[in-house]
Parts: sequence; C-alpha cells; structure tokens
Amino acid sequence: MNMLTIALSLLLICFVFFFFTTGKSCSGDKGAKIPPSPPRLPILGNILQIGEKPHRSLTDLSRIYGSVMSLKLGCLTMVVVSSPEAAKEVLKTHDHALCYRISNDPVRAAGHHERSFVWLPPFARWRFLRKITTNQLLSTQRLEATKDLRMSKVQELMSFVNKCSERSEPVNMARASFITSLNIISNALFSTDLASFDDSDTTRELHDVVLRMMEIAGKPNVADFFPFLGFLDLQGTRKEARLRMHRLFKVFQGFIVTKRSSNASRNSNDMLDSLLNIAQENESELDDNDIKHLLLDLSLAGIDTTSSAVEWAMAELLRNPKMKLKAQEEIRQVIGQKKAVEESDTFKLPYLQAVVKETLRLHPSAPFLIPRKSESDVRIFDFLIPKYTQVLVNIWAIGRDPSVWENPTQFEPDRFLRRDIDVKGNDFELIPFGAGRRICPGMPFAFRTMHLVLASLLHGFDWKYPNAIVSENVDMTEGFGATLHRAEPLCVVPIKKRI
Repeated sequence: MNMLTIALSLLLICFVFFFFTTGKSCSGDKGAKIPPSPPRLPILGNILQIGEKPHRSLTDLSRIYGSVMSLKLGCLTMVVVSSPEAAKEVLKTHDHALCYRISNDPVRAAGHHERSFVWLPPFARWRFLRKITTNQLLSTQRLEATKDLRMSKVQELMSFVNKCSERSEPVNMARASFITSLNIISNALFSTDLASFDDSDTTRELHDVVLRMMEIAGKPNVADFFPFLGFLDLQGTRKEARLRMHRLFKVFQGFIVTKRSSNASRNSNDMLDSLLNIAQENESELDDNDIKHLLLDLSLAGIDTTSSAVEWAMAELLRNPKMKLKAQEEIRQVIGQKKAVEESDTFKLPYLQAVVKETLRLHPSAPFLIPRKSESDVRIFDFLIPKYTQVLVNIWAIGRDPSVWENPTQFEPDRFLRRDIDVKGNDFELIPFGAGRRICPGMPFAFRTMHLVLASLLHGFDWKYPNAIVSENVDMTEGFGATLHRAEPLCVVPIKKRI
C-alpha cells in the first residue's frame, strides 16, 4: 500500500485517537536545542516526506537541513545522521548511550526482538549469544576450518554457470548468487543444502521468503509511527512477517528434531550441533526457541546481503568493461594455471578488493544501519539528542557525500588504491557493516564469500548481456527494503574463458 494513501486514510483516525496517546509518546523537547527539521504537518509530522525510497529522500533532506537532522514521524522522534563525522559521534564517541536498538513492528511479530542478539540490549544475554556465534561460526579459526566448504559451494556455482555457457543461456545473477550464499550458510549451520540450481519449488519459496522478509522489515510502517494503531496491522506486514518467520522456524525445527533423533553423536561439525550441545549442557541458557531465533538471525543476515553485493558488483563491472578487464587480468595473473580460485588467493587481489569496497560504497547492502535508541540525553556537535530518540545512520548518503568522495555517483574502484580505507569500522567514510560494539559480527564471513564468488565468476568466464542489450541502457534502479536489491535482476550470458 502506498505510504501517501495510508497517511491520508489515517488522518481522521489520528485525530480521533490522538488524545488517547500519552503525552510522553508524542511530546517534543521544548526549549532544547534539537537538530534542525523540515516543516511538519500536524499529527503526521514528516511522514509524507519519506517517500517510497527513504534512503534517497532523507539524503536530499540532509543536504538542506544538515548532517544531523530531526524528523517527527507521527509519535516517533527520529534523528538522521548523514556524514562520517556525525556517524563517528553515534557509533564511537557515544556508543555507550546509543548502542541500544529499536525494533520495528514486523520484527516484533513473532517475539523475535526478545530473543535475537541483533535486537537485544547489550547486556549479559546479548554477550552470551554473540560469544556463541563468534566462537562457533565466525572466529578466524572457524572460518579457516570451513573454507573448503565455501570452495565446494562456489565450485557448484561454477558448474552451473558452465552449463549455462554451453547452452548460451543467461544466468540470473540474483538467483544464482542467492543459492550459493544460502547453501554456504545452510551447510555451516546444518551440514546440508537448502537450495539447488534446478529452480525447484523449495528454492523459489526460500528465495521469496527471505527477500520478502528483508523487504517488509525495511519499509516504513504505520504501526511504528502510531503505536496505538498497531493492533490494526493496516499494512498487513505483521501477519505476513509472522507467517514467513514460522515457515523458516518449521525448517529449523526439522533439523533440530533430526539431529536429536540421530543415533550418531554430535561432534560440532556445524553450528546446530554446537548449539544443541550447549543447550544440553545448560538447559536454562538455551532452549529450542532461542536456537531457532538465532538461526533466523544468521540466515537472514548472511544470505541476502552477500548475494546482493555480488550482483551489484557484477552489474557495475559489466557497465564498465575496462574495469572488468582489469579485474580479470589481475585474477588470472595471480591464479596462473590453477583451475579454480582459492580463498587464500583473494587476499592477493588488491584491485578486486577495491571493486568490492567500491560496490559497498555505492550500493551498500543495507542503506541504513539498524536504528538505535538513545538511553540518555546525548549531545552530538551542538545538538541535543533527547532520551528515547531513534537515531538512524544513513550510510547510503555517507557513501555518496560529495564532500567526502570525488565523483561520488561514479563507480571508480581505483579510488581505493589511492586511499587506505577499510570496512572494519575504523574509517567512518565507509561503514557498510557498522562500527563500535554493535558492528556486524558476520563481516569476515561475508567478506570472504563476496571475494571468492566474485573472483571465481570473473576468472572462469567472460560475460555479455543477452539480446544485444547495450550496457548504458541497463536499469540500475534499486528496490528498497532492509537490503537494497536491484529492481530488475541481472541476467547475463557467460562465455567460457579460452585457454
């Protein structure tokens, strides 16, 4: 449903219910020097200015009202930061007061916010779940132990691409990279594939479930702007999110039952083995629901963001043939006569690394970092951020800031060969994984996967658009959600490299 239609249809309801809300919910901070704000409508505030693509509309507004900007969205007060300096204030200087997160209505649909380490406050429970995840899945030791698994799944992708090449059929890069990412994650979690390249019903369903979950999780929601109307579920997102979560929970529960009923002893070969062992040792710390919600976090965060980054990188390289050729020459020089790219090879490919960084700058997997909440009054520059304010970091705007980047809208990987900038949360000009204590713990996993998949696709094949499509005419529009997908999937024909 269009946000304008929703807002107008709610206007009458808002006037009726307005006086039943608590003064605290919709009160301003009179007398405080809050950040500048665009003009507001009564009741609705700035809702109509968000639009269908908030990352773009908020970027446009920040150019007028500054890199620290205040918005009123119904009963919600939000501060949007859109510069590296302001992001550093939020994520580093005041991290202790701003490391709490605000969940939206779809996330709360199945009580996910109460069990998810993505949304939990940074207390003992959060530390416990994050420690488990790091030690059992994301530590350097575990990543080294599972590199053959990633290689195996990427080789399956290459076999599929080779078959398409022999038939001169285009590869749907969105679907192919999704299947590869999904199977890498599912094998790390359950020691099994959840998808296949034969376009089965199960694969299509899982693809649709994940994509839709990320879409509705990122869209503006009336229930977040007017909590007293949440029970109406006017956009239907709560019901849809609950159904899709329970569809994934059903899959996870099947693995749990199978593991428990197996006569073979668990030996911690995968994440679920480790979780069940921990649960058996201390039942009060981890139950089946905790495990399923943790698996949901790991699945959604690890699959969609990685596959969308690979698709965007391929799309940009195909639009810039000289850059694609430069990347391929570097890869083929390093790989030499070997038949396949190995994960260790990717650390020797500075230009490919620059391509990935430039892709994440121009097309961050998520346009915003997960919203934060101020647990106390915080001062950022000359502005007061009142307690309980939602703080949103617009990393899409930071990545396209002309005061930070030369030719900010152009795809130019060479800029990262001239500037020593990483994505590990130390350089606030480029923070696709966040920074501070809430930085994404899956960053090393995602980075290894992105480089390996992209290097393999470029090493083994050349690529062309089907039906004589001209690269300048390719639609690069993004579809908005918790992650930024291409509105139209990239479909390109692989051409086997000649030796």
